[in-house]
Amino acid sequence: MTMGALHVVKPGLLTTVQDLGRWGHQAEGVPVAGPMDVLSHRLANALVGNPPDAATLELTLLGPELIVQADTAIVVCGARFVLRVDDEVVETGVVRSARAGARLRIGRCDGGARGYLAVAGGGILTPAVLGSRATHLPSRMGGVDGRALVSGDVLPIAAQASCRAAHRSAPRTFDRPVTLRVLDGPQAAWFTDEAWQQLTTARYRLSPQSNRMGYRLEGPMLSRRVHDDVMSSPVDMGTMQVPAAGEPILLMADRQTAGGYARIAQVISADLDLAGQLGPGDEVRFARCTMREAAAALIAHERALLAQMPEEARAWQS
Repeated sequence: MTMGALHVVKPGLLTTVQDLGRWGHQAEGVPVAGPMDVLSHRLANALVGNPPDAATLELTLLGPELIVQADTAIVVCGARFVLRVDDEVVETGVVRSARAGARLRIGRCDGGARGYLAVAGGGILTPAVLGSRATHLPSRMGGVDGRALVSGDVLPIAAQASCRAAHRSAPRTFDRPVTLRVLDGPQAAWFTDEAWQQLTTARYRLSPQSNRMGYRLEGPMLSRRVHDDVMSSPVDMGTMQVPAAGEPILLMADRQTAGGYARIAQVISADLDLAGQLGPGDEVRFARCTMREAAAALIAHERALLAQMPEEARAWQS
């Protein structure tokens, strides 16, 4: 394999290397990490011919400026970012060839909060840690020294002898406020009827303290009828924990492996990508649903994703 690189001129607001995550080590206390919006990550990889677990760059609100030091093909999926390859503006979701020496300028996003830059030839080839290149910021693991990109970083990629034919996906829209469907959590019955009424009718706002680890939700406090201590138990992306004070916290990609707060609800798998596109100040609503409805939503979600992928990429998806 002929190697090339992406040279980081400007890092953007918060740009990290992410693949599908560091699975299989949670029992040892190792977090998963991975993309906040898995759908956009998978779609970007599919459009440039990569497997779904190839590493992309996750862009947050303001993207980086990069110099491509190998012939390749690129695409950005997710939130609408202004992407320029040299002087040409490239739409979100459109694959574009980039020759060695090309300068990529990725500006602010319009709608949503995160985008995913995929590079043909297997993605970003930083060293794997415990089988994954995903960056986990709290533990400083994976990616580039476990941190967000900084100016001067050099990211290895595979040089492509030829670029793929152009593929594109339909642009996504992210209306506000977002409504996330939830299933009852393990301690759902510990909360009062009033708490559930508030959770499913009020608008919550993401606090400025929100990050990849979790969203602090500003809104009505959720009261409990049972005040017993909770034994620390496994948590997942989309788990909603409620500390004793009543302020809900929605756990996200950089979540810990276990938590000791009461878990009132769990965002369904089909809506996690929408949750991953929220940023500080955004408003969100929650709607209770059944397991049957959650399963039907996930099937529809996967079918819609596959419909946007090139035919040759669908065999990799499972």
